Amino acid sequence: MWTIIGIAVVLIAIIFPLTNKSFNTPADSGKGNDEAELRIQPVARFELAKAEAAAASGPKDGPTIYNSVCGACHNTGAANAPKIDDKAAWAPRLATGKDALIKSVTNGKGAMPPKGGATLSDEEIAGVVAYIMGKVK
Repeated sequence: MWTIIGIAVVLIAIIFPLTNKSFNTPADSGKGNDEAELRIQPVARFELAKAEAAAASGPKDGPTIYNSVCGACHNTGAANAPKIDDKAAWAPRLATGKDALIKSVTNGKGAMPPKGGATLSDEEIAGVVAYIMGKVK
């Protein structure tokens, strides 16, 4: 029995220092904080910024604006928007004239937010209205 106890004490004396995490040399204790900071750094960083590239590239033409802003509702009829291929729905709107349509787009109408929810210039709004008028006539 004393042999088994002796072997257990020797094994504990050998294994314990190898597994003891609190054992640090003075050199290790100074760099431990820096290594911990490096290990807990985020994998990636990102920054939200407003994209100014579109404004710098100049005004967009009517078809481009229609496909990127207006088409979402006017192609499907979402929120009771008149579909682009429904000439009967557009007839009363066309009868009001181009200026009234531009005013509706600028100020918003029904579920459509002002300027279709985008940041469009007056020139771009006139271009997209002209494009839509050409498609629905």
